Amino acid sequence: MSKRQGREEALREACVREALKVIGESGVDSLSLRDVARRLGVSHQAPYKHFASRDHIIAEVVRRAFADFAEYLESRPRGEDADQEMACMGRAYLEYAQAHPLHYTLMFETRKPNPAEHPAMMEQAQYAFALLTSGLRRLPYRNPNYLPELDALFVWSCLHGLASILKGQALESLDLPQGVIAQAAPFVLGRVGAALGRPEEPCPAQAEVTRGPSARRAKRKSGR
Repeated sequence: MSKRQGREEALREACVREALKVIGESGVDSLSLRDVARRLGVSHQAPYKHFASRDHIIAEVVRRAFADFAEYLESRPRGEDADQEMACMGRAYLEYAQAHPLHYTLMFETRKPNPAEHPAMMEQAQYAFALLTSGLRRLPYRNPNYLPELDALFVWSCLHGLASILKGQALESLDLPQGVIAQAAPFVLGRVGAALGRPEEPCPAQAEVTRGPSARRAKRKSGR
């Protein structure tokens, strides 16, 4: 790679990083290539050498988010069988949503550019979805009459719902018993497994969830 090529590649990377910063600070609707150029101290036309439009740089940011997400899922701890593998993947999904809320929002809660015009973005999204589908196919108790893609949509819907609740502020308005939030992930994962056909086991921490005052009442009682 020549020095000029190296500089151009460095500029492209800088544009993507700066675009992500803008989105994190002000939301995707506020992003413009002109603003990215201004923040980087380059000419207004410089980003257009690498991205034909605002949608193109958004597509690249989203593609990288999906790539990072898929890499996180693939690097998860491994289970001893297909059932444990799916449980590990479910936990990794929820962990990623908590640890990388901006990436998660970009992938699942943001209107994306036209998929037909940005195949690389969609290819990476489909790869992440395929990780879930392939894991479901290996489950010994899964009903073969159902398409694995439908099961994957069901699992995804459950995990996405819980992830969105946990990373938002909805729970702050609820008077939940102590332990509910801590047990939410394993409980939901257990119920998802049962819905897919696995014999459901009692939740070992049920007593801890229901015993004692709620977290909010405990705070009020202590005067905090």
